[in-house]
Amino acid sequence: MTGFAIRRLAISLLVLLASSVLVFSLVANSADPLGDLYGRNPRPAKSVFLERRRELNLVSSKCNPQTEAHCQANSVLTRYGIWLSHFVRGDFGKSITRNQPVGPELAKRLLVTLRMVTVAGLLAIVLAVVVGVVSAVKQYSFADHSATFLGFLFLSTPVFWLAALLKLYAGIRINNFFGKRIVYTIGEQSVNLRGGLAHRWADYLGHLALPTIALTLVTYAAWSRYQRASMLDVLGSDYVRLARAKGLPNRHVMVKHALRNALIPLTTVVAIDFGALFGGAVITEIVFNWQGMGQFLLDGVYSSDVNVVLAWLMVSAVVVILFNLLADILYAFLDPRIRYG
Repeated sequence: MTGFAIRRLAISLLVLLASSVLVFSLVANSADPLGDLYGRNPRPAKSVFLERRRELNLVSSKCNPQTEAHCQANSVLTRYGIWLSHFVRGDFGKSITRNQPVGPELAKRLLVTLRMVTVAGLLAIVLAVVVGVVSAVKQYSFADHSATFLGFLFLSTPVFWLAALLKLYAGIRINNFFGKRIVYTIGEQSVNLRGGLAHRWADYLGHLALPTIALTLVTYAAWSRYQRASMLDVLGSDYVRLARAKGLPNRHVMVKHALRNALIPLTTVVAIDFGALFGGAVITEIVFNWQGMGQFLLDGVYSSDVNVVLAWLMVSAVVVILFNLLADILYAFLDPRIRYG
């Protein structure tokens, strides 16, 4: 398993490198990072432009903005090499729009997004397993038909529309019913939040409720269908029939023989889709005005801030790689044939 994990990580690093080259080239050629300077009135001196170009590695680091000596333009490949040399040292560079290091802002935004994505992912997994197993065991029953209807309903519902409905109906009506603000429709926390630990946690949960529900419902819908199909396939297998023929308790058959093997396909889907949850979080964060990774990415794209976009890409890619590796490790736990093969 250790050798397999090392090989997977090595291949993933090559994929990560190739994707970073592609995204860097696309963002670097998409717009002029000096556009804000051209729009100023009066226009800044030429030395100001050269200083900005040097800060962004558009020209040689030896460039003297005053004398314009050694100010030859760097190629995109050279600029990428400079960025990569800083990245491997943990330096994400500086943001064009904020004129400050990307790293601290990235860490803050990442914690905000992980708060929502982690809770939504865990809830979606539990809900998908429960609904999928019940639907399979009680196939074609009222519970199965209801779960199928709700699953396809949420599967076909755009997350931004569902989030807007939750804001308009659930959030406002819940607060009106209790006569005070229980859930929040804007932001990840209250401005200038103060108070004790209980008050702070109540504020965090109040802001977390609606976006988490929106992301959970859209995510669990697809996962529950995978779980139902996998559970039906396992329930009809020979080893489950044999376990029942031996007289084993139904609970033991369901948990030890059926559910354990039925979780393997869902493990694959969850590992792949967890990285995609960041994509769903982008839209959800915009609807609820969360200052997380989603807004961070959009700010970088709108301003053609290559350091911001690359930072988002690398973090998202690392999350996808780690969860795919975790899925492979879980295979060995769920299926002994993989572990001892």
